[in-house]
Amino acid sequence: MPAAAERMSRVDTAWLRMDNEVNLMMIVGVWLLQPALDHDRLCQRVADKLLRYERFRQKVVPDALGAQWVTDDDFDIQRHVVRERLVRRKGQSEREALQSLCGRLATQPLDPARPLWQFHLVEHYEGGSALVVRIHHCIGDGIALISVALSITDGGREPPARRRPSPEQGDGGDWLSDAVIQPLTDIAVKALDVTGRMTGKGVARSVEALAQPQQLLGSLEMARVGYQVLGDVAALALMADDSPTRLKGLPAGRKRVAWNEPLPLDAVKTIGKGLNCSINDVLLSCVAGAIGQYLRDRDDDPTGQQIRAMVPVNLRPLDQAWQLGNKFGLAPLQLPIGIENPIERVYAVRARMAELKGSYQPLLAFAVLAIAGLMIKPVQDAILNLFAKKATAVMTNVPGPAQPLALCGSTVRQTMFWVPASGHIGVGVSVLSYAGGVQFGLITDDALCPDPQAIIERFQPEFDKLLLVTLMLPWG
Repeated sequence: MPAAAERMSRVDTAWLRMDNEVNLMMIVGVWLLQPALDHDRLCQRVADKLLRYERFRQKVVPDALGAQWVTDDDFDIQRHVVRERLVRRKGQSEREALQSLCGRLATQPLDPARPLWQFHLVEHYEGGSALVVRIHHCIGDGIALISVALSITDGGREPPARRRPSPEQGDGGDWLSDAVIQPLTDIAVKALDVTGRMTGKGVARSVEALAQPQQLLGSLEMARVGYQVLGDVAALALMADDSPTRLKGLPAGRKRVAWNEPLPLDAVKTIGKGLNCSINDVLLSCVAGAIGQYLRDRDDDPTGQQIRAMVPVNLRPLDQAWQLGNKFGLAPLQLPIGIENPIERVYAVRARMAELKGSYQPLLAFAVLAIAGLMIKPVQDAILNLFAKKATAVMTNVPGPAQPLALCGSTVRQTMFWVPASGHIGVGVSVLSYAGGVQFGLITDDALCPDPQAIIERFQPEFDKLLLVTLMLPWG
């Protein structure tokens, strides 16, 4: 292997190969800035900050074993930070024109001969500017890319110096997959930390423990964990196909995006406290309610139905997000779209979330991706299409900064991103908290949902129902 090359991890290789004719594995995001942002200043900032991350100077070179990261000796910042003109059709608002642009860019492949990212600057948008960002998923997951985004803002921290793994260490990014994909050996079972599974730091501790198999559990704990893992393997294998709705079918490869105005995060917290639910329970209940009402308004009856969303679960400590790469598992969450009563629905979501908290399914899903990264593409596609049959949507919830950001002196007044869908899944739901607000974003395929704004517009009414009920509760 050349000195300037580095082996891509198995999981990142799986994401690289996941592109198909209807879904590209790009994370697409947009920042709305005030006042307008200058292109030359943006290029300079990206050169000074973003390129400190080695990944953003490297192109991907496939080979017989997967792929390598190789430095692009012909790198040109002007290829990656480009001006974009916003074209408005007759009667189209600036917001609608920007949404159309984001949808088109979500279906436009990145140049495989160059590093797999691009910034598109709309210099004049609503009295300021809009910055559309496209980054291939093989570079990093949502948590990692939030860390990258923070580093390029005004006053953002520079990434720590990154050390290449030595030949003796091998591919450090694959230690997790190596541990998980082994049959239920004593090492894998003993290493799992059973004290805090599935939530935040608990999952990160589980992953860290997998890297240190000498930390053993007692035999009873070992047996219990082994039993749980076996049960979760069976649950993944026997999971029924998802409920048939108009949102499930064969995508055409034409994307539409939408987003809402932010909901006040304090009000979301108030609802959660009043109903003894988490913030996630409240937000996911609004997602289920909005989709259910969208179907009813189109004369579909979702009564008794639920759709499954594959939800990413972070598998690393947040202070290591700057290392990039993909370290997350997937948890299948059932959204009760058929429950119209908002209180009944939020408690149904809470119950489903509680069921997942004792599950090793995210770790097992990570293992599936690691295995898929070893296979030729037709085999990988077959594996990943199993996930697509079981789910209607991919959904992610990313915590953003609590305070407004600035970029080259311009304030980021609003931000949103869209999660890519794998296989033939045609719906992606994104939830992002930022600067005291919470936003919903939706990316859909034109063949399945040509008007995602119609779903987005139903989030606020569903939220208002829960807020009204919470305010009617007895004080004290």
